[in-house]
Amino acid sequence: MFGASNYNYEHFSRDLLREFMDGKVSGPQAGDYAPDFTADSLDGEPVRLRDLRDRNVLLIFGSATCPMTAATMGELNALAEELKDDVAFLFVYVREAHPGDRLPAHESEANKIDAARLLREEEAIAMPVLVDDLRGTVHRKYSVLPHSAFLIDKSGRIAFRSLWSNPDALAAAIDDLLALQDAEGSDHAVVRDGEDPSMPLSYAMLRSHRALHRGGRQAVKDFYTAVGRDSGSLRRNKSLLTNPARVFSIAALTAAVLAGGIYAGFELRRRRLGIRRNPYRAYEKEKVRDTETGEDYGAVGI
Repeated sequence: MFGASNYNYEHFSRDLLREFMDGKVSGPQAGDYAPDFTADSLDGEPVRLRDLRDRNVLLIFGSATCPMTAATMGELNALAEELKDDVAFLFVYVREAHPGDRLPAHESEANKIDAARLLREEEAIAMPVLVDDLRGTVHRKYSVLPHSAFLIDKSGRIAFRSLWSNPDALAAAIDDLLALQDAEGSDHAVVRDGEDPSMPLSYAMLRSHRALHRGGRQAVKDFYTAVGRDSGSLRRNKSLLTNPARVFSIAALTAAVLAGGIYAGFELRRRRLGIRRNPYRAYEKEKVRDTETGEDYGAVGI
């Protein structure tokens, strides 16, 4: 989805969107050995993938301005807590998917560390957060997609990859891997055909707008400019005729981000007004509860 020539790009653009729609996914495939790396965690501890050999590992890539990261971290956090005894979960912080005026492209390691801390705090990430370097060394070894995930088995090989860190797909893949390892006593297995390309399109996608909000007004503008201008060309793109699901996914993501923005605005207005009812239906009267009988009754006017 994102260009390799300028890793830390300043604006999300139509060309970057087209690159994702046209391009093939890079990085190791199921059955390949996972590329080794060393990266520092936000706690200041160096983590080397090789040291986790003999354990199953799930690598999750993302950033503070990635809508997919915002949409899925709640479910991924829950999955990490549930399976912490069987799988080592690691979050790798990469470049900003939608940089803007509030959170621009990283110009220094300190900037990137601050952005990673912001994401950890706002999304309550409990798993270790590793910070990739400014060149994206770790990210490039696996995939330049903004929110991919790689399930690595005890042999150090890729058992499964989810191009959009789909929590349901990852949970199913982990269950299958653990079951096969237990039944066959083998450290390596390819599960679920090795890959899931689907986006996790659900109610949780309403959270996706807050990623663009973290980027700022420019990030929001760039997103809608890129997707809006490309809506016609996406339908006409011959390379997508063999994979119409990608067109649907982009359209659904756009709708979810828009819906999330509307919902966020609704909630903000409700809180500012300090009322519990819908601020856009202020004519409705709240029900009043009789303190003696517990019965509800409508407001009575004189």
